[in-house]
Amino acid sequence: MEIGKMTWPDKVTICEVGLRDGLQNEKKILSVEEKLELLDMVVDSGVKVIEIGSFVHPRAIPQMADTDKVVERMKRVEGVEYRALIPNLKGLERAHAAGLTKAKLTVSVSESHCINNFNQTPLEMMAGFGPCVEYAAKHNINVSGALSSAWGCAFEGKIPVEQLEKIVREFLRLGIKELSLSDATGMANPRQIYEVSRHMIETFPEVSWVLHFHNTRGMALSNIVAGLQAGITTFDGAFGGLGGCPYIPGAAGNVPTEDVINMLHDMGIDTGVDLSKAMATARRAQELVEREVPSFVLKAGRCSDLTTEKAKRQNNKVTN
Repeated sequence: MEIGKMTWPDKVTICEVGLRDGLQNEKKILSVEEKLELLDMVVDSGVKVIEIGSFVHPRAIPQMADTDKVVERMKRVEGVEYRALIPNLKGLERAHAAGLTKAKLTVSVSESHCINNFNQTPLEMMAGFGPCVEYAAKHNINVSGALSSAWGCAFEGKIPVEQLEKIVREFLRLGIKELSLSDATGMANPRQIYEVSRHMIETFPEVSWVLHFHNTRGMALSNIVAGLQAGITTFDGAFGGLGGCPYIPGAAGNVPTEDVINMLHDMGIDTGVDLSKAMATARRAQELVEREVPSFVLKAGRCSDLTTEKAKRQNNKVTN
């Protein structure tokens, strides 16, 4: 059987979500100063899209209670997009007061998960986004959307494509055309990612798609490859592979940003991010949360490091 030639993009955009999704489930709550330190390291590594926190009720996710202060005190570097997750109008008003100009409205596609997470059905939550979009337009805030549990739900199983389409159309009705498909439960598989992503791209060509994977069952990197093959070139990651949804049983962390960068660079795909600096960010995050993080490249090192070490050993033999 003849195997067709695969085509790959020249460049991929990495969105760092460690400061939000990565930290929201950690037992140790980092200080504003520690979060700002990590943010500076992420920016210095070359990442251009960063999710710096969320404006949710402090009692719901205490790890995000100081997002206002992070936004107020962070250094703003030209060319870097700083965004936050927003569940409702009150959260958007807080984000605006803090000085943020990019918000991501999120809704779970799963009825059960949405009720468990936000105490509303998906359509009820979408209805509440109308005032958010109006407010954002008046205050020059850019808005994107996220479909959480897009690939599967711990309560409902696989999510039908028709259910995704229904929510996407609601976002488009609001004028939101940048959408993230999130695998918060880590239930997605590469075939599903490829087939559904191709369908969504063809059905909604006006949408800029982002894929967000958790590594609950060890398939995040393979799912990214499937997304690349489908034609998507923007992916979320979290330094060190931190993360997990507080409302999903057994949810593991996000795919480690540095693992994604390492894989893409070895594949000859540019990210614009310095891998060594991304790894340093993950190491610092590991120190701050005071536990080992599930990053493969931190443990094994880069492939290029092994090649360099082998060359050094060979050179020493010749010299000796």
